[in-house]
Amino acid sequence: MKLMAMYSAQLRNYAARVASCCMHKWGSIEQSPATVAAQAITKVKYGSGSMVQRLPLGMSAGMALMVKPALLHCASATEIASAATSSPGQVVQAADLASGLPGGVEPQTVVSPEWLKSMLSNDKLKVVDASWYMPNEKRDTFQEYKDKHIPGAVFFDVDAISDLTSHLPHMLPSEAAFEAAVSALGIQNDSLVVVYDTKGIFSVARVWWMFRVFGHEKVWVLNGGLPKWQDAGFPVVSHESQLESSVEAVAAVKKVYSGQQIPEVKFKATLQPHLVWSADQVRNNLQEKKYQLVDARGKARFDGTAPEPRKGIRGGHVPGSNCIPFTEVLSKSGTLLTPEELREKFSDAGVVAEDPIVTSCGTGVTACILALALHRLGKDDVPVYDGSWTEWGSLSATDAPVETNVGATSA
Repeated sequence: MKLMAMYSAQLRNYAARVASCCMHKWGSIEQSPATVAAQAITKVKYGSGSMVQRLPLGMSAGMALMVKPALLHCASATEIASAATSSPGQVVQAADLASGLPGGVEPQTVVSPEWLKSMLSNDKLKVVDASWYMPNEKRDTFQEYKDKHIPGAVFFDVDAISDLTSHLPHMLPSEAAFEAAVSALGIQNDSLVVVYDTKGIFSVARVWWMFRVFGHEKVWVLNGGLPKWQDAGFPVVSHESQLESSVEAVAAVKKVYSGQQIPEVKFKATLQPHLVWSADQVRNNLQEKKYQLVDARGKARFDGTAPEPRKGIRGGHVPGSNCIPFTEVLSKSGTLLTPEELREKFSDAGVVAEDPIVTSCGTGVTACILALALHRLGKDDVPVYDGSWTEWGSLSATDAPVETNVGATSA
């Protein structure tokens, strides 16, 4: 079958789902086109994650196969249906044009500086500076953003766009707070979001994960961040008109938590609870042992031989967990390793990438780098323990047992 040879195994899986929608068997899908039920909804898994695809009335199964599945969510039913009356090739073209992506190809997990540069004129594109630094670095992230950022980028304040009721640092905000913040930043549900930071890949993974937790799959990380952007010779700017939106985003979060009125939101958040874990879930997993917990902290902190940077936090790790320091999944130049290199890293650490995994770290930032790395391997369902070690290490030994490098339980 020519269509089979044309696309990947992932597309064949998608095609099989379409075939069932059309009451066709895979082997006969090329023979007699079937009318797909009006806006039949099929949940499919493709590359960067699960999305709901809508197939318009009148599109045949054969034509549906010709549309890149990751693009169907970008094109409206009307746009595809108008082309579906002609030829499969025009269906692809309609989807490509509607997506606004170069060649109609949706990237997966990370994008290059060259790709981002080619997209800067796209009205759907929203570039987000997600830079954040450890408190002991004593750097002013917003000032650095104002001094130098990618053209058109808005600033996402990791500490401020958070749960203001929590005593833990930068915990996940409520749906309402996230909606208000990203709406103030000019981001909508159909936006193509590219996030970056000034270190290469560090805090950017946290913001990437936050967008996914709130249901936005059209989000990618600039591989190598601002350093690679500048290495490529691309421009940076300062003091643009969108600076005010970053201030408004922080103010919007405060208004939500204080019960004040906010402007109508342009972004609708839908929490994906399977992507975020609590201490209770970690505790339950100690008994169930369904998920492999992978800790992104350095080995000395994991072993309990180095002190924690925050006072009152015990050293060590969650019993039975593995350690893959986040730096291990990055190249020396600050880019994410290739899929082949990542598989080797996880395998060498005793982690079975095909089995369920949850990630943790110090405060829920670098755990997201491991989630990003696993996403590049096709795992789009990896949860992050939001409270991470700052929460677990501060709880009592009864509520949160701890192991050290010698396997002893620490009080």
